[in-house]
Amino acid sequence: MNSKKLKFGLRREGSLQGLILACVGASIGSGWLFGPLYTAQLAGPYAIGSWVLGALAILLLAVVYAELGPLIPKAGAVVHLANVGNGPIVGNMWSWILFLSYATIAPIEVTALFTYANNYFPHFLQPHSSLLSAEGYVYALIALAIFIGLNFLSVQWVLRLNNGATWWKIAVPLLTAILFLSLGWHSSNFRVLSGHTGSNVQGMFVAIATGGVIFSLLGFRHAIDLAGESKNPKRDLPIATIGSVLIAGGIYVLIQIAFIAAVRPEDLAHGGWEHLHFTGINGPFAALAGALGITWLAVLLYTDAFVSPAGTALIYTATAARVTLATAESGAFPKVLGRINRQGVPWTSLLLLFGVGAIFFLPFPSWQKMVGYIASMTVLSYVIGPVALLQLRKAMPNLERPFTLPAAQIIAPVAFVVGTWIVYWSGLHTLNFIFGTLFVLLALYALWGLLRKEPIAEMGWQYMWWIIPYFLGIWAVAWVSPKSLGGEGYIGFYTGMACIAAISLGIFYWAVHSAVSDKEIRLYMRNLGGRGVGAP
Repeated sequence: MNSKKLKFGLRREGSLQGLILACVGASIGSGWLFGPLYTAQLAGPYAIGSWVLGALAILLLAVVYAELGPLIPKAGAVVHLANVGNGPIVGNMWSWILFLSYATIAPIEVTALFTYANNYFPHFLQPHSSLLSAEGYVYALIALAIFIGLNFLSVQWVLRLNNGATWWKIAVPLLTAILFLSLGWHSSNFRVLSGHTGSNVQGMFVAIATGGVIFSLLGFRHAIDLAGESKNPKRDLPIATIGSVLIAGGIYVLIQIAFIAAVRPEDLAHGGWEHLHFTGINGPFAALAGALGITWLAVLLYTDAFVSPAGTALIYTATAARVTLATAESGAFPKVLGRINRQGVPWTSLLLLFGVGAIFFLPFPSWQKMVGYIASMTVLSYVIGPVALLQLRKAMPNLERPFTLPAAQIIAPVAFVVGTWIVYWSGLHTLNFIFGTLFVLLALYALWGLLRKEPIAEMGWQYMWWIIPYFLGIWAVAWVSPKSLGGEGYIGFYTGMACIAAISLGIFYWAVHSAVSDKEIRLYMRNLGGRGVGAP
């Protein structure tokens, strides 16, 4: 860490319990309030499969980072991992992706909070709309300011606040699931309607990306992002990373089963799951509790609609600040964003996050569309992990690894393919947004390099040529895919998945072998203070 930049440093105050609860708490936010509804609308009873497959997909990425995370026990470790073997420009691109995916989570959670609250205080949203009203915008700014302010405390206090909220956030969904299964069981809801089997199976995959499944299961990354403040990263990071996915995944599967069981069959009679609608659907679990006559649970759920998003917003603000700090350290952002105060808090990063949040509260698409964008962008940022894993295995075979992933030569490419599938399932419109944004940033970066007359070799263009066919390949397959994905309908859904798998495997091995030299990787790791790194 640059001594000129920093007079103070991050404090290692995070315990194993704190890391696990940070990950689980981040997973159970607005996702549990809305995800089961949107997933059921897309997949019907197959929505249960969406959560199982989504958890398995995230687990593939999580086990990769369980090995990578302890190697760089620094704040925002994922940003540094993107830079390890792929040169400055790839590292910067992945830093931008990570920042965009993190910085928007807290505003989404705040928006979800006021969306639920609008059911009993109908002034937060515009009439007949899911957009914030002028009054709602002001309250949203105040709420975000509170979360930013709390993050000016040390990470120990942030984790303590999150720990208390997380126990509540675990208890309320489990209680809701138990009561719904006991008092609202409708077995007929689990039957697949004749003629809808194929579309629902396809919807099962699409819902993973766009129904809130992946968005809700990404909490594992907080163990990686808070690595620089973990007391014992060697032991704690692998346990927290893998354990949190298993815990959150199990909770969400149970919640989805309970949601499907509790919906009244008459609400499905005219259009099935795709057109499911009932009174109070903006607060689906509270509305179902009221329909079942469990009034006290409905009140509890409206209370939880504040606690769950608030807890997630709090912890995402903490980790987003660390990711922003890491982007400043890597050179992708100005160095001023790496300043740390006496409490060990990256305070300039927090101020930037408030500014981004204020912009994000302006009229953007619905919660479902935005979580689709963010989930796909986040998964895209994490597919660099399998590439970095094999690059480091090759360059530093004797590096001390607190956790060594078995069968990494098989799991890494599979994780890359599955991650790319998730991005593909998000659909052409989402890909247009993501890739369009990235290509604009890439063009601006290239222009900046030309104006500074920076040598091409130093910018790392020679290590990034796999990026362009990777992005264009995904986009092209999405363009010829079924209209349900926004494409032209020239090929079927499963044909598209096969094409994506073939493209991904080819690109994966190209990316692995396009790495910087082994000597440069060792030097980078040594400069980061990576665990067990000696002289290059």
